[in-house]
Amino acid sequence: AYLTVSIEPLPPVVVGDAVTLKCNFKTDGKMREIVWYRVTDGGTIKQKIFTFDAMFSTNFSQMENYRKREDLVYQSTVRLPEVQISDNGPYECHVGIYDRATREKVVLASGNVFLNVMAPPTSISVLAADTPAPFSRYQAQNFTLVCVVSGGKPAPLVYFKRDGEPIEATPLPEPPVGAGSWAPRNLLHRDVDDTKLPKSLASDGEPGMGNPFPTVDPPRGLVAERDSVTESIPETVVSREFPRWVHMAEPIYYFRHTHAPVSDGTVEARATLTWTLNPQIDNEALFSCEVKHPALSMPMQSEVTLVAPKGPKILMTPTRAHVGDTVRILVQGFQNEVFPEPLFTWTRVGSRLLDGSAEHDGKELVLERVPAELNGSMYRCTAQNPLGSTDTHTRLIVFENPNIPRGPEDSNGSLPSHCGFRFVLALTLTVILELT
Repeated sequence: AYLTVSIEPLPPVVVGDAVTLKCNFKTDGKMREIVWYRVTDGGTIKQKIFTFDAMFSTNFSQMENYRKREDLVYQSTVRLPEVQISDNGPYECHVGIYDRATREKVVLASGNVFLNVMAPPTSISVLAADTPAPFSRYQAQNFTLVCVVSGGKPAPLVYFKRDGEPIEATPLPEPPVGAGSWAPRNLLHRDVDDTKLPKSLASDGEPGMGNPFPTVDPPRGLVAERDSVTESIPETVVSREFPRWVHMAEPIYYFRHTHAPVSDGTVEARATLTWTLNPQIDNEALFSCEVKHPALSMPMQSEVTLVAPKGPKILMTPTRAHVGDTVRILVQGFQNEVFPEPLFTWTRVGSRLLDGSAEHDGKELVLERVPAELNGSMYRCTAQNPLGSTDTHTRLIVFENPNIPRGPEDSNGSLPSHCGFRFVLALTLTVILELT
């Protein structure tokens, strides 16, 4: 008896598609059985998934965990209605017939096929590395965009565009194992500013450039007479003042593409784009990350616009602060969409904060149990990202707390003035009555 088995190769399939595995065989012997195996662990383990027993004309599935979602069609053809990533891998079809000479010996032959299951990416996002980060007018800074693509199999092709045009970037090698960072740091970081001043001089301002953080302290008495808690003071924008090293030139981009396998069989791909930031030309520039994948009919895209912060909106609660209250000053947002995430720094103009520190980082400043001495004090919030910096101010008005009872004596231990007035008046009336 002769027996030949062959399986037609399969093109790659996408998760959710229906797949048919067909076992073709030719023989002049009597059929004994047809068995399908799924091969795992590099061929060391063969998991029996379907069996057709010709002696009893029965077929059944060993894939109980899959709730028998596969069917054996025409004894030798297996159909998978909805393939999953876990179905990816090699399969074997084993056919057995009875030998025509002995009728007791079984002749076996097999064929194999590889099922390549693809999965389209499920998410794509663009973020900035090392955020929040400050703005520097005196030193050239590197800036890195990171594009994260998850859920794809195989690894997708990732590339960047600026204002809709593809970016030609210099490729960088993959970082060494255990580097701990996806983004290249300090690749171009260098101090190339020939106008940089010592900090002692820069704090006083440079001739012709102006004080980078001009502030004016309004009179305390005038503010104390106002009813509103906060005073609207125009912001001070310093993001338009740049040193001479910033020039209109085409930036040099550096690109790195890495990917890491995930336990579910997919790949997380990360692409980084690094260049020396030029706030004059990069502010309001549109960057997009696009992904091509064989399981996608059209590219996926995620985009961000680099924008410096402008017009912070500050909320102070409670709206009327009294002595002993806990006051919270919060940045609610901006007049524009800001990217990347800003860095917030709070300072008290002309003095230290309530806890004695010079400044406080964060979106919110909390003043615990404010004393009357803070009445009229001004607070500055500096919001900055690598594209620019902006200041805004608010003034705290502290009202007398009606819940704090007044004592019978004032601070120097004497009776209040109205009590003294009544005592003098009573003494005068007694003298007048005695004279009359």
